[in-house]
Amino acid sequence: MALRDQIQADLADAMRARDETRKSVLRMLVAAVHNAEIPDAPADGAETGERQQVQLDDDAVVGVIQKQLKQRRDSIDQYRKAGRTDLAEKEEAEAEILAAYLPKQADREEIEAAARKVISEAGASGPRDMGKVMPVLTKQFAGRADGRMINEVVRGLLNS
Repeated sequence: MALRDQIQADLADAMRARDETRKSVLRMLVAAVHNAEIPDAPADGAETGERQQVQLDDDAVVGVIQKQLKQRRDSIDQYRKAGRTDLAEKEEAEAEILAAYLPKQADREEIEAAARKVISEAGASGPRDMGKVMPVLTKQFAGRADGRMINEVVRGLLNS
């Protein structure tokens, strides 16, 4: 089953179960996926105002989920700084629901092992060489690791 279909099915289940938090998060996610499927400019040959909607594949849907998750994590940080633990906890619950739709996340050790390999293959020797390493690792761990964590690992390895 395609990821977007799974999300739709889970939304229907949440509505039947009257799970308001899950329902709200999944509705926002469905809307975000729908918005991502609408192109910015009219398709070739289409009249002005007509737009061809595209169907996102699972990788693109994962990208939308990651974007939504990043927004939640940023909000959590801001709410914690402002002392609003109630709102931070709400955002954490939403982030947990979103994270369930992402592929199994890579742990720090896996990222570090891959980073060591890429650093040696690229001949990177210092912080100036991050541009040689980061694109490779970002592509390798797309959907499975946060760019911030990859950056921390690479920076730590190149500074030592």
